[in-house]
Amino acid sequence: MKHDIIVIGASAGGIEALQQVVRGLTPDLPASVFVVLHIPPWHRSALPEILSRSGPIPAVPASPDQPIEPGRIYVAPPDHHLLLEDGKVHVWRGPKENTHRPAVNPLFRSAAVDFKQRVTGVVLSGTLDDGATGLWWVKRYGGAAVVQDPRTAAFPDMPRNALTQVDVDYVRAASDIGPLLVELATNGTAIQAGPPFALRPEEEPFEWKRNRL
Repeated sequence: MKHDIIVIGASAGGIEALQQVVRGLTPDLPASVFVVLHIPPWHRSALPEILSRSGPIPAVPASPDQPIEPGRIYVAPPDHHLLLEDGKVHVWRGPKENTHRPAVNPLFRSAAVDFKQRVTGVVLSGTLDDGATGLWWVKRYGGAAVVQDPRTAAFPDMPRNALTQVDVDYVRAASDIGPLLVELATNGTAIQAGPPFALRPEEEPFEWKRNRL
């Protein structure tokens, strides 16, 4: 199964990580990319312009009922969740999740339900744990789970929490995630994931360490 629906979530430190990811994509990427970055509701998002300048494929603000096209990045607008339903893009000013709107989990969850094995979910730099539950949904429906190596993230909590809650397929530095996504979209397989990734005890999120006691 080729993974041609790519959903990416990021928060603090996420702009730099996203720039590194899209820099590794190819102009003929046979996949569509959907991005949620935690941003204040009163800010105009410059992320589409930033990502368009950083990589070879265009990024656009997501809007209601957009058709999904390959070789394009759709960015969640401020104060709205980005969802995928019935093969189309949707934006929705629903309840906040993890204190955020847009939040990562709604995008991942809706993509998993709608596109199942075609999905690759990616969790990048950020605080707290948004994206972990959504990535679990991606795996539940047969998709691939990718997490930024927390040792390379400016804010490692989101990657760490995803790693402790989900059976992740690939852990990579942000600069290595773009080529991996191209491989998954093109061939449905990728370079061997390698041995299971393990956090050292001092790297584990406090909440998870407490739950293990």
